[in-house]
Amino acid sequence: MTEAFGDHFFRHEYGRLVALLVRRVGARHLEAIEDAVQIALLEAVESWPRGVVPDNPGAWLYRVAKNRLVDELRREARRDELAAERADVTLPSSSDDDSGDDLLRMLFLCCDDAIPVESQLVLALKTLCGFDVREIAERLFLTEANVYKRLERARARLREAPPAASELSREQLATRLPAVRAILYVLFTEGHLSSCARHAIRRELCDEARRLTLILAEHALSATPETFALLALMHLHLARMPARQDGSGGLLLLEEQDRSLWDQEQIQLGLAWLARSSEGEVFSRYHAEAGIAAEHCLAPSFSETRWERIVESYALLDRVAPSALHTLNRALAVAEWRGPAHGLAVIEGLEPPSWLSGSYLWSAVLSDLHRRAGHAVLAERHRETALELAPSEAVRRALRRRLG
Repeated sequence: MTEAFGDHFFRHEYGRLVALLVRRVGARHLEAIEDAVQIALLEAVESWPRGVVPDNPGAWLYRVAKNRLVDELRREARRDELAAERADVTLPSSSDDDSGDDLLRMLFLCCDDAIPVESQLVLALKTLCGFDVREIAERLFLTEANVYKRLERARARLREAPPAASELSREQLATRLPAVRAILYVLFTEGHLSSCARHAIRRELCDEARRLTLILAEHALSATPETFALLALMHLHLARMPARQDGSGGLLLLEEQDRSLWDQEQIQLGLAWLARSSEGEVFSRYHAEAGIAAEHCLAPSFSETRWERIVESYALLDRVAPSALHTLNRALAVAEWRGPAHGLAVIEGLEPPSWLSGSYLWSAVLSDLHRRAGHAVLAERHRETALELAPSEAVRRALRRRLG
């Protein structure tokens, strides 16, 4: 029976329950909360197939997790008063379930200035998005050992924080907003092209990221041009999602997609948010990336894409958020515009950082450009490396079609 819910249900419930319990007992007990939620989810996976699934699965999970947590906190308590206080946690009814607000609140808590920036993202992806350590390592180009270290640093900070630290001031919310946007961006990116071997695309992660970003965009404190641009980017990518997979679930390259399947309503929403993001003098990476996505959505065909505009946008992106990955994408756009030799010239002499040289992306681009430039031996060498490093079979199949 659990198949009827799917991985996305349990991943969503993980984040919702963690955020809900943190609001009730404090972020200092995050590890105990995560353990309790994990136990509740495991009990559901083990017991629901053997019996009747509860009428309200979310409430059932919350009740089991809450009871486990209360028991654990009672065991840890050194005073009867503390035990009694923790036992007062009650199950909310469906009418007062503010899970969206709880999730956003938890996102801002994860972005504590005292937590190293590199640990904030890892903490949020683990506690709210339900990513396992391997998925986080894949998406952030880290080793699993490094992910564990970053998690421990973040949790140590939350353990030391006083109870009042859970209530954030307007100044704290404003300061932490850029980090919150970065987390939502990574969450959307993981859904758009997943590192999970079983699923090339995880639409539910994209929808959750968009939902939370919309809450940001509608809140007075976070309704900024950068937030609008991020929301535009999400809508424009979601518009093309119906055409990104074939009937068997395989990934389709941009030039292979049936553009009649693109969601025009999503495109219009994306363009509207992009227009709102232009108000003011701020220009962020989200503006540049949304501009690139808009060019693809507005192009009548792959061959009629305004590649020169995309090249300009990648150049702007590299100025506001320098990255070898952006240079790599600019090289591909230049190759479409002016030919593969010019694309190779963009990355000539570029020494990629270790996180990129160890990724399939670097080898795939080199193979593609060398193949199109007629350098068969170099193309084949990089092709083999790209296929070996591909994170999933769906990506591997797409690479085989693209790289010959």
